[in-house]
Amino acid sequence: MTPRTSVKAFLARARTALTAPPSKRQTPLTFVVGNESADLDSLCSAILLAYLRTHSPPHTLHIPLCHIPRDDLSLRPEFTLVLRRAGTSPEDVITLSELPGPESLNPADTRWLLVDHNALTGQLAQLYSAQVDSCIDHHADEGKVPQDSPLRVIEKSGSCASLVVAQCRDAWDALSASSEEEAPAIDTNLAYLGLGPILIDTSNLKNADKTTEFDTDAATYLESKLKGGAGLVAARNSSGSSGSYERTAFHDEVAHLKEDITSLLLRDILRKDYKEWEDAGVRLGTSSVPQDFAFLAKKAGDEDVLAGTIREWAKEKDLGLMAVLTTSSHDGKFKREMLVWAQSEKAVQAAQNFENRCSEELGLSPWNNGSLDVDEKDLWRRCWNQANIKNSRKQIAPMLREALGA
Repeated sequence: MTPRTSVKAFLARARTALTAPPSKRQTPLTFVVGNESADLDSLCSAILLAYLRTHSPPHTLHIPLCHIPRDDLSLRPEFTLVLRRAGTSPEDVITLSELPGPESLNPADTRWLLVDHNALTGQLAQLYSAQVDSCIDHHADEGKVPQDSPLRVIEKSGSCASLVVAQCRDAWDALSASSEEEAPAIDTNLAYLGLGPILIDTSNLKNADKTTEFDTDAATYLESKLKGGAGLVAARNSSGSSGSYERTAFHDEVAHLKEDITSLLLRDILRKDYKEWEDAGVRLGTSSVPQDFAFLAKKAGDEDVLAGTIREWAKEKDLGLMAVLTTSSHDGKFKREMLVWAQSEKAVQAAQNFENRCSEELGLSPWNNGSLDVDEKDLWRRCWNQANIKNSRKQIAPMLREALGA
């Protein structure tokens, strides 16, 4: 039986296994990776699942991988906060920057378990798609993970972390029942890895459109782990509570860090929560932003500078179709906006197809009297208010991809 260790020690063990000389490396290496937007749900779910799978029969080491370069960790202070609650830090996690190249690590000597997505994307997809054999996800099934996989969970939930908890609950309880003195403290650390994304993705379990029974059950279960360890005590001051927990205070602290992008450059805002796909020969990129276009235009100086920055980012990523999806709250009212920018004839056709097919469903109306709109043969841009706030990137990205294939 694998001795139970802290999250920090587990990450050190995973790094040692990954960085061992090829001649001494035990293969195959099993990786757990979230999607390339690397939001809090993907990052935390990968670590939580890897830890629990490693410490459960047959005790195969699972290496959690952050699906971003190391430099991008600085764009995610909310992740740093949750890691600290989990007894570790960004320096301990493994990123794409530490992943050996194919000349050192043969793709055939790897196995991949996906969390928060069910089709490998980005640079990893080029090398490792054939090595994916399992997933836990809450997005639309893309049919890439075989039906007879050893682990294949695709269910609707607000947070993928909730599905990880549901899948690993029996194994976790068996670990908690051990006589190890450190078990309650480790449970507390792991519980924060789950609670952070669950509370963020469900708006503190208050968003009825996102919160499912998986989420409420997982939150209750994780909070029971805290109660068995550090105790459920009210946070006197959430920014300096030194391990104390109260649900709303913890949610608000994490949410504040996630949504505060005032210090970031516009390019960093666009790349902080970014995902891309390629369909029908057109590369689609999507950036989710926790502020509205008025904020972005003010930060840029004017709308022309904002548009220029978005275009430069699309050029840098070699995109034919770019979408920027914003969320914000004003006077307690949540709102969504969307910009779609097509920069080739084929992409323009797809974008117009998306507009014609989805405008009514999404409740789209011109943003700021169409001031950001452009309508040319090979350059088409629309910016909209989105009245139907139920639909996030999880639903809109498949709509755009379907339009590309139409």
